[in-house]
Amino acid sequence: MLAMIMWLAPIGAFGAMAAVVGATGADALKSLATVMIAFYITCLLFVLVILGTLLRVVTGVSVFALLRYLAREFLLIVSTSSSESALPRLIAKMEHAGVSQTTVGVVVPTGYSFNLDGTAIYLTMASLFVAEAMGEPLSIGEQISLLVFMIIASKGAAGVSGAGLATLAGGLNSHRPELVDGVGLIVGIDRFMSEARALTNFAGNSIATVLVGHWTGTLDRAQLDAVLAGERPFDEATMVDDTPSDDDTPSDEEAPRPA
Repeated sequence: MLAMIMWLAPIGAFGAMAAVVGATGADALKSLATVMIAFYITCLLFVLVILGTLLRVVTGVSVFALLRYLAREFLLIVSTSSSESALPRLIAKMEHAGVSQTTVGVVVPTGYSFNLDGTAIYLTMASLFVAEAMGEPLSIGEQISLLVFMIIASKGAAGVSGAGLATLAGGLNSHRPELVDGVGLIVGIDRFMSEARALTNFAGNSIATVLVGHWTGTLDRAQLDAVLAGERPFDEATMVDDTPSDDDTPSDEEAPRPA
């Protein structure tokens, strides 16, 4: 059954796009391109401006250096459209960057379940687009109510690639059931938007790990600066941090004596 769904899903997406384009013409493609580009720009501004400024002000770390350190993970996420595939590598790299194992073990898995910034942005923007496309725009009160609901509902989309579309349908059904049919308007571009929201979720979790490590005093700043500067590269082959700690350094009594 799962194999049938995986094979038929692209055909269903093509059919939904064909129906929209056949009914509305090329204007539908322009509208879809507009909302997709707007979503990408919003996610980019959120990561670089909002989260980047917060990271710089609190810790003094450049967000560009941190994202460059995680470049391989971003490529992995683009190929799978899911940030879950990069979870083990994020844990290993954050520990290598100087964040304590205890902090990483709590913050990263928790962030993957509750810190879904990209999914929340996607749900709110897609809801507004569907309402406008259906000719039934939301009032200010409905927008605020839907925003709060989508932020909470985005937590249920964790761990499942493409679950944002089902969450979007559920949110619209709870507020404006007549708009649920409009979800089919964005089925064709959901794959492209899924990549952007997965990248945003991953970037938010990595920045949050550094911030929490700084706030709790479990961040080795010297190690972080050396790693981001490229002086202590991560072992991509083993993904094991073999940097010796203070506890691993042999004492004078244990150190071997010269012959």
